[in-house]
Amino acid sequence: MKKRVLLTGISGFLGSHTAIQLLNKGYEVIGTIRNLNRADDINKVISHHSSNTDNLIIVEANLLNENIWVKLTKDIDYVMHIASPFPRTLPKNDEELVIPAKQGTLNVLRAASKNGVKRIVITSSSTAVLYGKEKNKRDGIYTEEEWTDETNLKDTAPYIRSKTIAEKAAWEFIKTDNSGLELTTVCPGAILGPVLEKDFGTSANIVIKTMDGSSPAIPQIGFEIVDVRSVADLQIRAMEMKKAAGQRFNASVGFMKFKEIADILRVEYPDKKIPKKTLPNFMTRFISNFEKTLKPILIDLNVERKLDNSKAKKLLSWEPIPNRKAVLDCAESVINLGILK
Repeated sequence: MKKRVLLTGISGFLGSHTAIQLLNKGYEVIGTIRNLNRADDINKVISHHSSNTDNLIIVEANLLNENIWVKLTKDIDYVMHIASPFPRTLPKNDEELVIPAKQGTLNVLRAASKNGVKRIVITSSSTAVLYGKEKNKRDGIYTEEEWTDETNLKDTAPYIRSKTIAEKAAWEFIKTDNSGLELTTVCPGAILGPVLEKDFGTSANIVIKTMDGSSPAIPQIGFEIVDVRSVADLQIRAMEMKKAAGQRFNASVGFMKFKEIADILRVEYPDKKIPKKTLPNFMTRFISNFEKTLKPILIDLNVERKLDNSKAKKLLSWEPIPNRKAVLDCAESVINLGILK
């Protein structure tokens, strides 16, 4: 019997890459999406990268519908919970993100516990590790022992708070669960790498906005970067390997400033209008009043928050793709798909 994996959020950037790797390893995958109208498109995208789509079923499921998860986790060996709201602009209030992130996670966990699922791997975020710090502690290298303080509103944004609250709720749940369900969480940085379709992941905007000629200069901001294929690989290792049970893993390859990303892209794409100058911080703040995608990342101006990824490498023999390749493969894919002209 093939092992069966329930994968939430299969239509997302990370979800589709994870589905491809699971199918190529011989798993049966039941992937969830919010609207079945996208099922054929997702199936088509995945079929370009895997010949095993006979083992793929796509179903409609809402994170806030408790009953659907009880139904979907029956006869499932593992759950990969990837789905979580990720806005491109700031929501009107935290609850728009916190409620579906936390309640959705708990709904999936309760259902998995009830139906005897062996292990659930939850995609958290580096934002649940690196934020909510006092001003003098924002720069540094952080391990999985570190947690974001979501009550520190000066050094968090709604998405950061939602991911932190959801992951903390998962660990609290597992403390009192007696079903034998195992929990592992993975905390990725900003995810780049090859985009598979025009409905792409938010992180790809780092590359797109650098190359599309819309930016005269580069904000003095940087993030931990990781290739989507490496995150998918780590999540599968976290699912399969016995020693991963009860563990939290940082999934990142290294901190990159936007300027470093621009420098890599300029060499490969000399015909593109890629800015060379950096933007003064006061200008970035001013522009964020019009370019709303900048608002959530203003707390990262001139700050270097770094992740220690040694645990995943040592414990799970994880060998991630270098960041340079993640950046260039992202650029190549958005050009090939016509997202970037």
